[in-house]
Amino acid sequence: MLKHPAARLLGTLLIGAALAAHLDAHAQSSTSQPVKWELQVLRDGQQIDSFSATTNVGQARTDTHHNVVKNNVGCADKPAGDIDLQRTLTISPVHASADDVTLAIEAQETIQDNTAPTTAQGCKLPPQPRVVNASHPGLVLKPGEWANWQIVDKNPSLAYRVRASLTTTAATQ
Repeated sequence: MLKHPAARLLGTLLIGAALAAHLDAHAQSSTSQPVKWELQVLRDGQQIDSFSATTNVGQARTDTHHNVVKNNVGCADKPAGDIDLQRTLTISPVHASADDVTLAIEAQETIQDNTAPTTAQGCKLPPQPRVVNASHPGLVLKPGEWANWQIVDKNPSLAYRVRASLTTTAATQ
């Protein structure tokens, strides 16, 4: 696991570049079809974020969202220290037809536990953020229907709810 933020970003960019190169080679053998996709981020069953775009088959789109949170810490339970819970997703339609759409998804999430650790005296310690990386090389979807992809099972649970379909409009990267 990469600890330094710059190293994590570099790792994400390298994965995205490799995926884009692979998809570019695949796209040269087929026509580019625009795919409209939506991805909802669910934490403990509640939607906390969403991504959407129209991307051509064989192309990749990467977006990063930031959620800066301030946690209460210490025996006085006072706000201290910001944590950037950042989420970066790369979505690449690799196949699209009237029957199914296949998306390759690369994700990197910075999350924190639902509860803060405490000292023996009961004082809150700052939560330790952790980075979760997930990769799905080919999530097959029925056009227009939602599908779930579980990323983390618990503490907190994290899932992506995804749908996609062909569109007749030009893709906006």
